Amino acid sequence: METDPQLWISALHDSQQQLLKTTESLGGAELHQQSYATEWSIADVLSHLGSQAQMFHLFLNAGLSGEPAPGRDDLPPIWESWNSRAPEAQAADSLRVNSEFLQRLDRTDTADQRRFELSLFGRNLDWAGLAQMRLSEQTIHTWDIGVALDAQARVGSSAVDLLVDTLPELAARTGKAGPERLRIGLATTDPERHFSLAVGDNVVLQARDRAIEPVDLTLPAEALVRLVYGRLDGRPSPPMGPNSFDLNALRGLFTGF
Repeated sequence: METDPQLWISALHDSQQQLLKTTESLGGAELHQQSYATEWSIADVLSHLGSQAQMFHLFLNAGLSGEPAPGRDDLPPIWESWNSRAPEAQAADSLRVNSEFLQRLDRTDTADQRRFELSLFGRNLDWAGLAQMRLSEQTIHTWDIGVALDAQARVGSSAVDLLVDTLPELAARTGKAGPERLRIGLATTDPERHFSLAVGDNVVLQARDRAIEPVDLTLPAEALVRLVYGRLDGRPSPPMGPNSFDLNALRGLFTGF
């Protein structure tokens, strides 16, 4: 994973701009429209992003003060507050709170960034790790909104360039092995990466320095990101390389969140 926090924060700014461009002019009917998530409207996704941004303020405070991260009992009141708002308020407040969190990241001086440390969701996060976790959340849910409005929407390129290298860890945590066993070589474009994917008792996606021959599946890195996040169902259909393994055999491994 990239360890320079400024790259993650820069990609977060790009993601915020994409979110603004996609949503700031939406009216009531559009906010009620279903997002990619079958149980969430576009307003629901914005509410989720807003509540998460509010929580990330708390995570940031904890990591800078040396206090433990907020516990599970601290989070339901935040969700309830956001769920009680009208869709228009959820949208406007979400964009505002997301922007405020980014401003806090930008204002934090280098010394505080270096001493930041937080144990959260089974991970020990430094400053880059906190920004990476937020980028993952915001970018993917921004796509959930964007693809509901434009079937050709894609995950932002600056986020893809960073998130593609975090996919092995995500696959280890969220991959769901089935009865079938397989081992294939993967290659991505934009950016170019090489992986092996083994499915046995677990799902293991492993980065490689060079191609694993034969390369069974070549696809854009953006499509691989969506695959591992459980969001590759043909909207939009990615351009595939010449040795295209059947994606249907892989979609069930990654159910997303």
